[in-house]
Amino acid sequence: MINLRKISAAGLAVLLALGLAACGSGGNGSSTTEAQAETTEAIQPVMIDSPEPLTEAPTPEAETQTEGDPANADGAQDKESAADGSNAEDEGTEKPAEKNGDVYILYTSDIHCGVDQGFGLAGLKQVRDSLEKQGYTTLLVDDGDAIQGEVIGTVTKGEAVIDLMNELGYDVAIPGNHEFDYGVDHFLQLTEKAAFPYISCNFMKEGEQVFASYIIKEAAGMKIAFVGVTTPITIESSTPLYFQNGEGEFIYSFLQEDKTGEAVYEALQKAVDEARAEGADYVYVMGHMGLNAACSPWTYADLISHTNGIDVFLDGHSHDTEQIVMKNKDGVDTARSACGTKMNCIGYSHISAEKGIVGTGIWSWPNKISAPVLLDIRNAVGDSVNAEMAELSEELNRIVAKSSVDLSIYDPVAKDASGNPIRIVRVEETNIGDFCADAFRVQLGADIALVNAGAIRKDLVKGDISYAGLINVFPFGNQATMIAATGQQILDALEWGAMALPDEFGGFLQVSGLSYEVDVSIPSPCERDEEGMMAPIKGKRRVQNVRVGDEPIDPAKTYTVGGVDYLLLNNGDGNKAFEGAELLKDKAKLDSQLLIDYISEDLGGEIGEAYEDTYGDGRITIIDD
Repeated sequence: MINLRKISAAGLAVLLALGLAACGSGGNGSSTTEAQAETTEAIQPVMIDSPEPLTEAPTPEAETQTEGDPANADGAQDKESAADGSNAEDEGTEKPAEKNGDVYILYTSDIHCGVDQGFGLAGLKQVRDSLEKQGYTTLLVDDGDAIQGEVIGTVTKGEAVIDLMNELGYDVAIPGNHEFDYGVDHFLQLTEKAAFPYISCNFMKEGEQVFASYIIKEAAGMKIAFVGVTTPITIESSTPLYFQNGEGEFIYSFLQEDKTGEAVYEALQKAVDEARAEGADYVYVMGHMGLNAACSPWTYADLISHTNGIDVFLDGHSHDTEQIVMKNKDGVDTARSACGTKMNCIGYSHISAEKGIVGTGIWSWPNKISAPVLLDIRNAVGDSVNAEMAELSEELNRIVAKSSVDLSIYDPVAKDASGNPIRIVRVEETNIGDFCADAFRVQLGADIALVNAGAIRKDLVKGDISYAGLINVFPFGNQATMIAATGQQILDALEWGAMALPDEFGGFLQVSGLSYEVDVSIPSPCERDEEGMMAPIKGKRRVQNVRVGDEPIDPAKTYTVGGVDYLLLNNGDGNKAFEGAELLKDKAKLDSQLLIDYISEDLGGEIGEAYEDTYGDGRITIIDD
């Protein structure tokens, strides 16, 4: 049963709007039995202010008309919302609701292809339709990292997700760092397919902006500006090679060259000022910046504290759900809202025609079973999601291995404030990190293997493992590679990977064939060069007691190192430690295929008790005095 004791009035109304009474078996093959329906307690929506609760609970079938928006002043044509009409069979059966003069901005971030998880896109559609039926005008925006992260993205290179966003009627989006994981050219092709504009004030090509900095949408008589900004660490956290020309020169930039952050602050301020001068009543920044210290000086807090004129900062990148009010550079309160990942939350901001912005926050769905399945949500978007998943299902559902243990990227016990599990693979050893690193070392015949934690995206659950399950672990389609590197290069790589601890960093290294300690009480000596990449490491190091097998690592000795091309050849996560290393095996096999082969050829077809402990077998020790 769903536990409703901790759902506020607003949260309960949303659940009712999603069709709580209609819960049953869903359309994706999952059955909502009593045992499966055991969930964590529903989390009370977190709000900066408390707007009036939603008042009406329409049936799941109800679909209404939304208002159209004129072309924006930049000349970018606004696209008609796919959520503006009902299913064909409902046409003409229901009149559009009388508008009440208020606007709800709904926002998503870091969906990472989780179109059928959490609220799911079908649930998002239902929430939007419910608000429209109650007389609100809605706008729907996305803060990046939508098209990568699950099988549906990997197999279609993000195209299927863009199709679904088109159907939902997104009004505007920004690129996150993972929008570029299939290559810059491919992403730009996808933006042509998108029925909504992408914006970013700091995405540059050879000194010129690629997208407009902002767009102004007219809704319920208000002019609402959306300004986009993308984290400058994109240049390292996606594949750096993608942003270079054939001569190895960086031709794309996110203004990361200015390590003070001033270039990004100025670009953002300029866009905000121009939007205000153009008549914007409200200015919303859509940022993919995050709160991790490793993103400094480009965190959301850095940007807010160095600018003014922003009403609300809708943020993504760090997968958090923090709702914060902080002072801008003039001492004026500015709201920052983040909505997690994989559709476990829907973000909102409510603008009242009479009172202005009266509430900004999130609605949370922390339950293991998705809302579309648990509540039997059925609408056109849900049908499209199911159709996309079904098209992939035959090959992807093929069982390729088994596991007698759970392999996880998350802490098995700790939860965040919204009741969601805390990701630990980027800050400490995990059994799935050990498993992946072992696969590279054994399959490639290397002395050691290094796997950047940001490449490991999904758990492997005990039982049968499908091809899709292994692709979800490694969704980027990287190639297995082996190099010959010196002990010193390996030491430098480990130091770079540990620089953000105790904060998360996708470049944190899970390992096989070696062990190491990190003393986080020692400040990291790592610095970035003008391109945001690794600069020569100087000063006292925090990585200590590195051993290859039973022997201390020899800085002068050459070792064979297995991993993916992203890390070993393409300076992934800004790690330049292996530049100049000898290439021994190039593109030996796809990373997900390597996992299949490791299980079938080296583990006898089953992942066993050697990987039972979620926290690994002692290869990485974090010391904090």
